[in-house]
Amino acid sequence: MEENMAKTGEKPEDIKSMTLPELEAFVTQLGEKPFRARQLYEWMHVRLASSFDEMTNLSKALREKLSRSASLVLCRPVQVLTSRQDGTCKYLFSLSDGNVIESVLMRYHHGNSVCISSQVGCAMGCRFCASTIGGRVRSLRPSEMLEQIYRIQALSGERVSNVVVMGTGEPLDNYENLLRFLRLLTDENGLHISQRSVTVSTCGLTDKILALAQEKLQITLALSLHAVTQEKRQELMPVAKRYPLEQVLSACRAYFEATGRRVTLEYSLVKGGNDTMEDADKLGALAAGLHAHVNLIPVNPVKERSYERPDRAHVEAFQKRAAAAGASVTVRREMGTDIGGACGQLRRGYQMKNNAGMGPETAAPSGSKEIDA
Repeated sequence: MEENMAKTGEKPEDIKSMTLPELEAFVTQLGEKPFRARQLYEWMHVRLASSFDEMTNLSKALREKLSRSASLVLCRPVQVLTSRQDGTCKYLFSLSDGNVIESVLMRYHHGNSVCISSQVGCAMGCRFCASTIGGRVRSLRPSEMLEQIYRIQALSGERVSNVVVMGTGEPLDNYENLLRFLRLLTDENGLHISQRSVTVSTCGLTDKILALAQEKLQITLALSLHAVTQEKRQELMPVAKRYPLEQVLSACRAYFEATGRRVTLEYSLVKGGNDTMEDADKLGALAAGLHAHVNLIPVNPVKERSYERPDRAHVEAFQKRAAAAGASVTVRREMGTDIGGACGQLRRGYQMKNNAGMGPETAAPSGSKEIDA
């Protein structure tokens, strides 16, 4: 559809990124009654239609107009891996420009959670993350962020109740599109997912954290902390040079004060790097002072990186030490470990496979089920 529009020199309207009032204005320009916008909105955001032809209560003439002037953005599954351990599903989706992104469906007793990407690649350069290898290609549109959730719900046949924007990319580096995505996702006319059921992760872009605080949303902000000193944080996260630790923590305090929402501190444990008992003491005290919750994550081994995770006993000792300072500290439950569940791993393998041919590092992980769509 977008290709056909490109041939005529026209740019198709990304109607899935439109709010309902914007969609009403758009269909009015097409010569239709405003109520048609509500029908169209429901087909896109509630019924999760994958084509205009499915929208049977719209006239054929309107569907033809939409086909000529609008783009119904879709994420198409390229690969789906299902964990034999816990049923976690990892999706590799293709976008209209040929780029690929990752999303993950995690099943919990309290409901299904989907982790989505906000960019193709990432510019933050965190040393232990596969998502940053190759840098950022582009940011995702609101429709492309929504589509990851919509396609997973449609493909799985299961309701999504929680959304985590913690996949590939820095969400606050895509700020305006993120805000629009959040408002569409939680809109009562769409999937209507509660704001309190949405988490947005950031490496610590302080100006954007402060701006987000003023939006007075009830989402959870998760800070990728990973170190309790500026020196160690810079070693792991180059972005810390631009956004010093104290500045980031100050912004998190402002977020808590403005929204009343407790911030989560994500802390990837790197063996011999940031996992000393002194680190645990400082982390616990820091979190207690922020009224924040700490989520410990034993670092995921990445082929291109040399970082290792500490053993289970050390992780538990670190947790207890940090909690002794008065903080709420948990160790993240690992899901999808047999299918390369960490950010960037599936996309990275797909790129290597297509650039250099299938090798051992790109085969489906042992113990998983693989579906090539």
